[in-house]
Amino acid sequence: MDKVQRMTREHGVLIFSKSTCCLSYAVSILFQDLGVIPYVCEIDHESDGKEMEKALIRMGVNSSFMFPAVFIGGLLVGSTNEVMSLHLQGSLIKRIKPYISVLKSN
Repeated sequence: MDKVQRMTREHGVLIFSKSTCCLSYAVSILFQDLGVIPYVCEIDHESDGKEMEKALIRMGVNSSFMFPAVFIGGLLVGSTNEVMSLHLQGSLIKRIKPYISVLKSN
């Protein structure tokens, strides 16, 4: 759990994923389109991936809809549905504003 908590503190926008999850890819592309380059951790490529999965569940990630598990500013946002809801409400931009790349071209 320490590794997962450390990662959520170190990366402004963090997506926990599995390499086979197409929804994780779609969420990652959404963030990139909004000017944020998220850190993506594919836990199936991590040697301690099973422990990381358990830690995510203990942190509140829904085990039925686990991936993507999105954290912004160290806080769990949720999965695809929650990210898209925030985006449609116009509040996702407010949350990611501190992490928008100054290199984004308009």
